[in-house]
Amino acid sequence: MTADDILTAARQCLGTPFRHQGRLVAFGLDCAGVAIHVAREIGAGVIDVSGYGRTPAHGQLERSLDSQPCLERVFLEDRQAGDLLLMRFASDPQHLAICAGATIIHAYEAAGKCCEHRLNDLWAARIVRVYRFRRVIA
Repeated sequence: MTADDILTAARQCLGTPFRHQGRLVAFGLDCAGVAIHVAREIGAGVIDVSGYGRTPAHGQLERSLDSQPCLERVFLEDRQAGDLLLMRFASDPQHLAICAGATIIHAYEAAGKCCEHRLNDLWAARIVRVYRFRRVIA
């Protein structure tokens, strides 16, 4: 599995309407749905979680990521294309995006869809954790 494989899977989501807890490309995805789609497409073992609120609190999203067998934390400064970014808008981290180098791919409610745009200073400042996908050997 390469960064190109991850980005190809993430770009399959582009244009999909934003839907909270959505998991179907072309029908509806949220930011976690994009990450789940990518993990499944690259053959990584992933545990999908349902029933979460629109604004995860008390470290809920971070704990969920830390428990994923297909993810490992990496240092922020080691971020590279294909990594999963955990982001904060206000207090608790509550958003996910796929790093595509100078851009990010994510289902963004404000845009109403899954989109790709520049990873500018504002978006980069929102990153609190970086995770790398890995294959899980059963």
